[in-house]
Amino acid sequence: MKTWITLIAAWAVSFSALAANPLIDPGTLEDLLANPQVRVVDIREAQYYRSNHVPGSVNAPYDVWRGPTTNPGELPALPKLTSLVQSLGITPQSHVVVLSTGLDATDFGATARVYWTLKVLGVQELSILNGGFKAWIAEGGPLSTAPPKVAPSRFAPQLNTALIATRAELVERVQSGQSVLLDARPSAFFKGDTRHASAKLPGTLKGAVNLEHDRWFQPKTGVFVSPEQAQSVAASSAIDPAKATVSFCNTGHWAATNWFALSEVLGQKNVKLYAGSMVDWTQASASLPMDNVPSRAKQLMIDAKLWADRVTK
Repeated sequence: MKTWITLIAAWAVSFSALAANPLIDPGTLEDLLANPQVRVVDIREAQYYRSNHVPGSVNAPYDVWRGPTTNPGELPALPKLTSLVQSLGITPQSHVVVLSTGLDATDFGATARVYWTLKVLGVQELSILNGGFKAWIAEGGPLSTAPPKVAPSRFAPQLNTALIATRAELVERVQSGQSVLLDARPSAFFKGDTRHASAKLPGTLKGAVNLEHDRWFQPKTGVFVSPEQAQSVAASSAIDPAKATVSFCNTGHWAATNWFALSEVLGQKNVKLYAGSMVDWTQASASLPMDNVPSRAKQLMIDAKLWADRVTK
């Protein structure tokens, strides 16, 4: 507990010296809109953006930040990401504020994943609008239907690999047992009772612990809790902040929330995200170490249920 108290104190000191708080409320965002260095990135689907959006915000739906259908969690190639951030007018000096619908914890995961991607690309001043567009509407924030005119930038990002965990690195971390491997998925996935449709096996990384992504939110909302409440969540989850931590899930979506909570809100400096997560892990050509893999009979039952769900949709 003392270690987390120390991290909270460091968080308070560090963010008092920086322009960007990782979580901002609608009032703060409204005050920032007049700043030409602020770029609001709305990741909702285009039709919702066109209906109403924060004045001056640019639209880049979540899907454009994701990988291929075989594994949406894969980080897109650098040329694709470069073209994307340039088209949004983002530069290394930009303060980027990411927002989505704000409906629930899963929606927040999308903003956290885009935030992580931008930080990987070298953008340092980053925020998420806590509560998303839903909070903006509730607070009476101004609205627009006009798309802004944004001049493309010449930003040439380079990947910050210190934030990225690869499959090869995870193999070594599993073998050493010296890292915290943090599974952000609902417990049914962690326990091997179900799997993602693109994963080859149910189960989790060997030695992983489960911290479900929705524990960081006010109940039944997409509003992230205070840093003090986040400290309590982390302290109750057997996470050792002195150890290197890798957050993962199915496709690096829910995992982005755990990464954001530990790295950005609580100030833990040794946290990485495994973007491909369990889909990537189980698609390896050779079997990799896993826990909670069910019997073959149970796997066939899970396969049948997933098939039935696809057919009925």
